[in-house]
Amino acid sequence: MTVSPDVIDHLVGIEPGSTLDALRRSRPATRDSVQRSFLALFQPDEAGDVGLTDRLTVAAFVAGLHKVDIVTAFYIEALAGRDKALAMAVAGEIEAAAGSGPYGSYPVGPLSTEDLPGPTFRVDAAARARFGERQAAALGHAHLLVLHPRDAGSAALQALIDAGWTSDAVVTLSQLVAFLSFQIRVVAGLQALAGVAVTGAGATIETTL
Repeated sequence: MTVSPDVIDHLVGIEPGSTLDALRRSRPATRDSVQRSFLALFQPDEAGDVGLTDRLTVAAFVAGLHKVDIVTAFYIEALAGRDKALAMAVAGEIEAAAGSGPYGSYPVGPLSTEDLPGPTFRVDAAARARFGERQAAALGHAHLLVLHPRDAGSAALQALIDAGWTSDAVVTLSQLVAFLSFQIRVVAGLQALAGVAVTGAGATIETTL
């Protein structure tokens, strides 16, 4: 995937010399750090145990859970460039897994007043045949981190290992989810500053894979 010059500028549609461009360039270290993180995750020198298709699958699903359409479209379209049927399957799982959250329960104590029950998610049998056990487990774990962060624990990590994820791959998966959550907040905030609807419905994103 090639996005130039900066993925967040690309997503938000920030033009050189604009007010938002000046705002972003006023903090060059932060801007460069976010771009380097994107490149490390989606254009790595060595993909290791998590190939680009797996990375885009998780990214598209996480973006869809956050309900920011312009970011979801970016990753769905990038995934479709590699596997159109898989991209369509991810879009279907986003719809099936939608929720508000964050759900879950704190240990018994003062924070228990903030407990919020909510639906869990598991890729159904028909979809598992399309995704395979490894990707299906990754989507289930991503849903847990996004919408049930209080419930994430050793059992969830073991489920990934049982599905074929190595320890290094689990770390990469967690980094992907964390990066997407941050990227989405930045994009939504910049769009709000620009007076653009956060959903960005109908926007066209062009990517080269």
